[in-house]
Amino acid sequence: MVEPLSFQSVRQLISDEEIPSRLAHYPSEIVHAVYRYGAPVGSTIHHLPHAERLMPLARQRINEYEARSRSCPSGMVFLADELTEGRGRFQRTWHAPLGGLWLTLVMANTLLPESMRLYPLAAGMACCEAIRSYGIDARLKWVNDVHVAGRKICGVLCESFTSTIFAEEYVLVGAGININNLAFPAELTASAVSMKEILGCDTELTGFAARLLAKFAWSFGLLCYDEAQRLAADDGSGAQLPESLLLAAWRELSDTVGRRVWFGFDVQQQPQYRAEVLGLAPDGGIVLRHLESGAEIVEHSGELLYID
Repeated sequence: MVEPLSFQSVRQLISDEEIPSRLAHYPSEIVHAVYRYGAPVGSTIHHLPHAERLMPLARQRINEYEARSRSCPSGMVFLADELTEGRGRFQRTWHAPLGGLWLTLVMANTLLPESMRLYPLAAGMACCEAIRSYGIDARLKWVNDVHVAGRKICGVLCESFTSTIFAEEYVLVGAGININNLAFPAELTASAVSMKEILGCDTELTGFAARLLAKFAWSFGLLCYDEAQRLAADDGSGAQLPESLLLAAWRELSDTVGRRVWFGFDVQQQPQYRAEVLGLAPDGGIVLRHLESGAEIVEHSGELLYID
């Protein structure tokens, strides 16, 4: 990154561009409430020329804050120009050279468990929106892979972490986006793509990072707003609660529903069964119809591999 990224620049982008854009789709009171909930994103930003991995660094920094009897700031961000030992799900190697955007975001968890489990959906949605803002038809595949015409452009990994001293709970959100990097390992050439390959030009990384953090502020703010609305409406009568704005927005960005897929916990190594995707459950699970038995199944963890 050539220019430094600051919390102030993210907030200015939200004020100048994001809020006017959201007001075209949501009432003013919702938009401003959501951004209040998402305000911590980018509160502290650390930029490194290179690193092995960012999630271990984030865990280390949280514990260092507590060793000094301080709380770690929610919304703290770590950005690296390149990662030498990037990892995804199941410790899969993540190719993270110069030209891409490699980030870990630390959020103090204040949500109930049923809301916390939606963090992966919210994170994927933010990344997808950021890429789409450059005119690219990116789509979400459950849970949070972002692809363009079947080629992966972004991966997201969410982990929970409990601090050593104060036993505070955090959500660590790792995101890797192929932006200006063009070369991929041979085994990824057919399945990965970058923004530069699609657009035919470089994208300014600092501006993209600011836009991505603004999108995170919205999606994580939506997650908090949804929970507050559900709690306010739940009088114990069993009446239907408000529809999740986050899940509605996620559905609009996804091309998963209606697909035939392989499902598996580690679908690349051990696909378990073939299914048709029926929809997204209210708790974020994926609703599947087993192609052989016809049974309807709701899965809350695992992966999908598109068959068609």
